Amino acid sequence: MENKGYLEIGKIVAAQGLKGELRVYPNTDFPERFEEPGTRWLLRPNQTEPEAIELISGRYLDGKGLYVIQIQGIGDRNAAEALRDCQILVPESERPELEEGEFHVADLLGLSVYDQASQEFIGTVINVIPSGHDLLEVKKDTPEGKTILIPFVEAIVPIVDLEQRRIEITPPPGLLDL
Repeated sequence: MENKGYLEIGKIVAAQGLKGELRVYPNTDFPERFEEPGTRWLLRPNQTEPEAIELISGRYLDGKGLYVIQIQGIGDRNAAEALRDCQILVPESERPELEEGEFHVADLLGLSVYDQASQEFIGTVINVIPSGHDLLEVKKDTPEGKTILIPFVEAIVPIVDLEQRRIEITPPPGLLDL
């Protein structure tokens, strides 16, 4: 993400209902960012400067993995539709302190993945897919560039070294052949 000083916490994917509510696909482990009123930042597609917005309210849609939010000044479906594909940001300074063993998604993207036993380069993290246990989507270092999903659990991913920009994994048999 190009926005120096900001972190993307979600993306507006659709309007919800007729009163200007927005559906947001979250990209954060901190749900309060969509539930607690206050200032957030909106980045429109093809814009470089985010604009301040006021979050009035938000709620989680169970089973959909989405939040429904209300932004001040967006009062009807047309205004909401116009915000589709906008990113919602927070200043990097609001980055929460992490516990040992916790990582920000943005820090994991682009890390090199190695087999711990052989030190063989496997590929690069291109995405983190939230699920019960997050999955690292790794683009393999092969001509086809297939992707594999690696469960982001300590037993399989014992080493995440942000300074060296590398991850070491101990894959169970067959994981890398999928």
